[in-house]
Amino acid sequence: MNVTIVDYNSGNISSVINSFKEVAKNKVNIEVTSDLNKIKSSDKVVLPGQGSFKSCVHALNNISGLVDTLNEFAIINKKPLLGICVGLQMFADIGYEETKTKGLGWISGKVLKINNQNGKYKLPHIGWNQINIVKDSKIFKGIENNSHMYFVHSYEFIPENKNLISATTEYSSNIVCSVEKENIFGTQFHPEKSDKTGLKIIDNFISI
Repeated sequence: MNVTIVDYNSGNISSVINSFKEVAKNKVNIEVTSDLNKIKSSDKVVLPGQGSFKSCVHALNNISGLVDTLNEFAIINKKPLLGICVGLQMFADIGYEETKTKGLGWISGKVLKINNQNGKYKLPHIGWNQINIVKDSKIFKGIENNSHMYFVHSYEFIPENKNLISATTEYSSNIVCSVEKENIFGTQFHPEKSDKTGLKIIDNFISI
């Protein structure tokens, strides 16, 4: 089986690569590339994202044909795809970080700045936070509710369809931290930085 981590120059993704390779051992082939043919032929795709919504969308669009290839992979062929952090946020129709920017439009919704309640909550939200698993999700198999995950973000994804939310976390408000729509999965937290529990989530995704 081939799992492709999309490298589209969106910041440092070495921890994502290392954690997937650690989980995969020799069972699964992990490829890190923006080569369209390799993405098309892979069994699963991971879409990481570091930096702003705007910069990540622009980086995707800068590679000719990449967005079309991802659409074909996830929406037409319905192969499993995992978005991490801004990788999840880009599922939205639109994001408002820096400037109004169009997302991939895979899950209707928008990405807004977390309401820090006039400075009561620090932004970016950095560190460990408990997650509340609100629906049975394939990537949470064997994960205990209220497990701690590692977050780094100032913006949150607000999907229109609340039934697609698989986990939330409390920070200033009830923030969406995981979604599942058929073959599309996304986490706002960083499983690759969330110790053994995060590695279990990666293992669950690889095992789908």
